[in-house]
Amino acid sequence: MRKPPRIVAAGLFALVGFSLAHAEPSAPPQAFPVTIEVDAAHPVGELRPIWRFFGADEPNYATMKDGRALLADLGKLAPQQVYFRAHNLLSSGDGTPALKWGSTNIYTEDASGRPVYDWTVVDRIFDTYLARGVRPFAQLGFMPEALSTHPTPYQHEWRPGLPYEKIITGWAYPPKDYERWRELAYQWTKHCVERYGRAEVEKWYWEVWNEPNGHYWKGTREDWFKLHDYAIDGVRRALPTAKVGGPHVAGSGGAFMDDFLKHIESGKNQATGGTGTPTDFLAFHAKGSPSFINGHVRLGISAQLQAIDNGFRKIAAIPSLKSKPIILGESDPDGCAACQGPQLGYRAGTMYSSYTAASFARKHQLADRHGVNLEGAVTWAFEFEDQKYFAGQRVLASNGVALPVLNVFRLFAQMNGRRVASRSSAEVPLEAILRDGVRGAPDVAALTGLEPNRLTILVWHYHDDDLPGPPAHVALDLAGLPSGTSQAQLTHYRIDEFHSNAYAEWVRLGSPSDPNEKQYAQLRAAGALAVLGSPEPVSLTGGRAALNFELPRQAVSLLVLTW
Repeated sequence: MRKPPRIVAAGLFALVGFSLAHAEPSAPPQAFPVTIEVDAAHPVGELRPIWRFFGADEPNYATMKDGRALLADLGKLAPQQVYFRAHNLLSSGDGTPALKWGSTNIYTEDASGRPVYDWTVVDRIFDTYLARGVRPFAQLGFMPEALSTHPTPYQHEWRPGLPYEKIITGWAYPPKDYERWRELAYQWTKHCVERYGRAEVEKWYWEVWNEPNGHYWKGTREDWFKLHDYAIDGVRRALPTAKVGGPHVAGSGGAFMDDFLKHIESGKNQATGGTGTPTDFLAFHAKGSPSFINGHVRLGISAQLQAIDNGFRKIAAIPSLKSKPIILGESDPDGCAACQGPQLGYRAGTMYSSYTAASFARKHQLADRHGVNLEGAVTWAFEFEDQKYFAGQRVLASNGVALPVLNVFRLFAQMNGRRVASRSSAEVPLEAILRDGVRGAPDVAALTGLEPNRLTILVWHYHDDDLPGPPAHVALDLAGLPSGTSQAQLTHYRIDEFHSNAYAEWVRLGSPSDPNEKQYAQLRAAGALAVLGSPEPVSLTGGRAALNFELPRQAVSLLVLTW
């Protein structure tokens, strides 16, 4: 059977997304051997659920049909523990969504210039989250039109292909009145406490703006510190126990992040006149750097991991901040979910899913390396309503059909407990992947979770280049299991070309632009998380077991062993 091209998205990519990784080989490639050793008797740290954060520029998609369905899927992964971060929650407008846009009309002013607050749209968004087991990661941004010092033009006209800077309009400017900005933060938080209850809102995260060191802020650095101080003061006045933090800088933040850390520790609070700013968590962003080389996509995992490494180093260097929870506020293989182009032609298939498995495992390693408190990493991907099937944006689902990457999070959701020691003969060491990415031999390695009577082992086969390559023949050697148990039960979940992969099924169906009812049902079924074979017994001898399986390039497996 002909393997599917990577992205041929209804005219958006034409043939530029065709991937050599899926050209028909002349002969089956010979598997290379990989040995992975897992020692359940040697824990190396807590397996924290850092994956349970998601986000999008477009808040209004959450209340639409496919948005509601996807939020329900996310909420089921870990009910009341999943968080959603969205831009544009304070932007002015009628609530009609668009690419890299959204609005709630939360703040306007009457004919006499008095503030008018309208919670209708933002309540609908948060109600939609909470009804599906998802909690808000509440962002105070962006500037309402009536408060902006440069209000026109206000809503941008950006679309794919235009310069990214065209998104910057009146919403990116400082407020004309900082007292009214603080009062808006106060009134919104107060309203949320009244509507949802103090105990609920105390579990949310509250933060100000997005990437103030980049395109999103048109004031000075000091202007933004003032904006932050006034907003945090307003939130804390309404709810003194609110979890507040920031600054959600682009990348590790450079000098901007250095100055922010000094400001919150010992700087003058511009809202209160006191010293420092209340801070319950710290946040920065980390993105990969994809390219299109010699007819194929090449991802840049090293760029993303370097940003994380640098950001952790900055925070760890300040003893009073080292233990603060850290949120990677956007953490992705590239920088723009709504953008399209040949270098982004990896998103619908298994390159995105294998990258996600490999990169999340290294986030745990980097937190260990610096001794910091990594609480979460926001995957900046959601869905775009009523777009063409597999249109090329960075999403978790397309027209209600789950992509392979969503199934990685379904795997993560099954992993809990303690991480235990593992070693792979084909793992790319952390230092090497930071320096060079995965450009030589592929990365075949494991992340583990140990609970009472249960061991989960996530194994991936990743390479930066979307090129063909042989499968790995994995010999999994398990040790440290209960010595008094003679048998366990194995369930093997798989994401690859033929499992948990709706995009490949769509290509096999002929890439229909408008799937009929039967085809749509096939796509939905293909997007579900698949079990490889049937659950089967595994013999244990002296606390040891041996498992063998073949793992194709770009595939991800989760082996669940219970006893």
